[in-house]
Amino acid sequence: MASVLLAIDQGTTGTTSLVVEVGGGAGAAGGVHSRTLGRGYAEFPQHFPQPGWVSHDVREIWASVEASVRAALAQAGLRGDAVVAIGITNQRETTVVWDRRSREPIDLAIVWQCRRTSPVCDELKKDPAVVARVRRKTGLVIDAYFSATKIAWLLDHVATARERAERGELAFGTIDCFLVDRLTGGAVHATDVTNASRTLLMDLEQGQWDPDLARLFRVPTAVLPAIVGNAEIVGKTRGVSFLPDGIPIAGMAGDQQAALFGQACFSEGDAKCTYGTGAFALMNIGEKPILSEHGLVTTAAWRIGGKAIYALEGSAFIAGAAVQWLRDGLGLLASAKDVEALASRVASSEGVVFVPALSGLGAPYWDPEARGTITGITRGTTAAHLARATLEGIAYQVNDLLVAMARDAKRNLARLRVDGGAAANDLLMQFQADVANVVVERPSDVESTARGAAMLAAIGAGLYRGTDEAAGLSPISSRFVPAMPEALREQHLSQWARAVGRTRSAR
Repeated sequence: MASVLLAIDQGTTGTTSLVVEVGGGAGAAGGVHSRTLGRGYAEFPQHFPQPGWVSHDVREIWASVEASVRAALAQAGLRGDAVVAIGITNQRETTVVWDRRSREPIDLAIVWQCRRTSPVCDELKKDPAVVARVRRKTGLVIDAYFSATKIAWLLDHVATARERAERGELAFGTIDCFLVDRLTGGAVHATDVTNASRTLLMDLEQGQWDPDLARLFRVPTAVLPAIVGNAEIVGKTRGVSFLPDGIPIAGMAGDQQAALFGQACFSEGDAKCTYGTGAFALMNIGEKPILSEHGLVTTAAWRIGGKAIYALEGSAFIAGAAVQWLRDGLGLLASAKDVEALASRVASSEGVVFVPALSGLGAPYWDPEARGTITGITRGTTAAHLARATLEGIAYQVNDLLVAMARDAKRNLARLRVDGGAAANDLLMQFQADVANVVVERPSDVESTARGAAMLAAIGAGLYRGTDEAAGLSPISSRFVPAMPEALREQHLSQWARAVGRTRSAR
């Protein structure tokens, strides 16, 4: 018997909602199946208070959630009472603090891309013992990317906020937690283990908040939510204008972990990369966390039925955002979708290399001061060369992550599953396969993040018994096989390495 799920994918620039019909679980004959009945999308504004700062107004985010859910239900021709469970996935690390009584934010949210707390991180990193302790407990590096220093910044810069937080009057949450608060009418203050693992405040192996880390980052434990698993009923809707009361919220995961799950990367060594605003590569490393020796971070992949799975992760801060810069900053494109056609006008970038460090460099370099650099420009360089170099720059960054993963896991990747908006770009995917020398697999539905949230909700609601049944929901539609001669590949990688060196010396 088929059931209808609602997946809410709250992203950095907009919210996507899917109405998904699933069936065939819990041992039913004929295998599991799913299909998307309706899709809704709504953008919301970005706020840039100062250079290097990125903020969101969560009231605008909530409005985008409502708009996208209404649009998805309308396209599906269904009312909210048809939904049997909700799955949530979200932009991670983005930090919100709100008043528990009024449920209003005390300030704009600080987005994962924001670098305003870099000076605080730089001070903490001066003590090698602190760096090692944080790494050992959290699997992360000390960086403004993560949530802890963002929380402290809000408490320090909003009048009386720290005192109110100490008294228990304020609540912190990443976006998943904020949405649960809104969807349950303030009844539930909870985050899932994957989002908690991105805060610098959770002991990775214990799956619990660590008081020592809270003291180090000056975060009162009174503001922290409960940590829950990824496929369980957290709460039920109450007092929401666009959904009826009583729908269980049965699945939650940060966007990259949801994509790993949605790509059915359930076996140790399975890897995926999501090409969105940034590029995020994750590898399933099983039940024991591995601390990276090559610039990656270790994170919770999911926890289902009390069993925790871990992942290695590398993040390139700028991927699709580089294409947006070509469109908005340089005016080379009318639409981001036009980049493939423009790049295809030339057979190669003719030595032009673009390192898209527009917000610093993430893994494996962790260089917040790096700046975007374009090398190899000549009088013959055209907009097409820049477009192609932009796509290649995205692929080079991802290759750096994959090389680091293979070294940490001590195994070569057999394949890379891909998703996200830019994964629909065939030129980018073929170059990715060539430069990384790995088979790239693209599913028929590149919205793996929302699909992963739906799959988790299906398990949490009891529609599926576990990952084995859910694995059948992610069919592969395209494969890109490496075809570049090895000598040419080495030439490309050498050009990239030189360009990155120049990028990191640009201050």
